[in-house]
Amino acid sequence: MIVVTGATGQLGHQVISHLLERGVPADRIVAAGRDSSGSAEFDASGVEFRRADYDLPETLPAAFEGADKVLLVSTPAGADAKRIQQHQAVIDAATEAGVSLLAYTSVTNAPTNTMGLARVHRATEQAIAASGLPAVILRNGWYAENHTAAIGNAVQYGALIGSAGNGRMASASRADLAEAAAIILTLDDQAGKIYDLTGDTAWTLSELAAEVAAQSGVPVTYTDVPAEQYRGILQQAGLPDHVVELIVDADVAISQGALDYVTNDLRSVLGRPTTPMATSVTSALKG
Repeated sequence: MIVVTGATGQLGHQVISHLLERGVPADRIVAAGRDSSGSAEFDASGVEFRRADYDLPETLPAAFEGADKVLLVSTPAGADAKRIQQHQAVIDAATEAGVSLLAYTSVTNAPTNTMGLARVHRATEQAIAASGLPAVILRNGWYAENHTAAIGNAVQYGALIGSAGNGRMASASRADLAEAAAIILTLDDQAGKIYDLTGDTAWTLSELAAEVAAQSGVPVTYTDVPAEQYRGILQQAGLPDHVVELIVDADVAISQGALDYVTNDLRSVLGRPTTPMATSVTSALKG
């Protein structure tokens, strides 16, 4: 049985869809999530929903009962200590359940990645290693959607704003990463493997702006601003402080080359080229 945590989130939900598409029987998949608000679709497909709240470790043993493999989808942005504690709770529960494989969604080039969010992933990878659990690490590239989500505003105002400079990012679409996770979860002999799952091509925000302009027919340029100014712009837009810090930190790290890192792992797992940035732009423009 394969248990997918974070199942009501965007990545986990797509992983389950890909597992079903690959022929994994619905009764061999468990969708585990914090609450059941999004469980109706799983019920319709025959996939069992179980509550699994990282902040309530007592909910995890029942969620992992009978599990052979568990996908630990890393938690969203938050305090490092809390996220590490949440991940540790899942590691402990998976150990107690005796799973044969724990898969973890980390971040690309985790050991040396300078992004602030990489701290949690390094600590979690270390905790998994210390647990002795058979594990496979999925070092996911930066989601293309992290930047294409701003395309609507870019078209409206004619500008894409950030602090990434000329830094390149080998992003990957969330759909590609979800499909890769599903494939890896259905393969044998994955324990001990580490995949750095990046897109085939690294691109800059200037190139993203040019692609948006080409597809939308609206002049759009990239405007690079100092990190402090970018922080103020995001705060004025009403974003929560922790989200603002995540975005600004990411852009600064990108400007320093943190995501200018391309591997063939994702292409190899998928058996096809990764989704190009231009395709992600097309999807974003369609809404």
